[in-house]
Amino acid sequence: MSRSKGNIAEDKACSFLYDNGFTIVERNFYSRFGEVDIIASKDNVLHFIEVKSGLDYESAIQNISPSKLNKFIKTVHVHLKKNALDVDFMIDAVVVTPKEIHLLENITL
Repeated sequence: MSRSKGNIAEDKACSFLYDNGFTIVERNFYSRFGEVDIIASKDNVLHFIEVKSGLDYESAIQNISPSKLNKFIKTVHVHLKKNALDVDFMIDAVVVTPKEIHLLENITL
């Protein structure tokens, strides 16, 4: 996927999250392990969010591999340590398709 398509999906995800009561804290946090697309907050919980887009839900969600998730988790821990945060957090995904947006909270392997 091109960076511009990724930015469009992230913008749609941010709007969706905002409309559902989230506050966007940061976008595109990078570490040597990878990137967190969106960091948002809701109800005193920090949400680290991977955005995936595709023509349908299945093709988008399949792009979150165990390897990608492992790198994502390492990047989350870098962010927490870098900012000296001791907070409740979740690792989520937002799937953006042409027709709908899905929030998957607390994803794991």
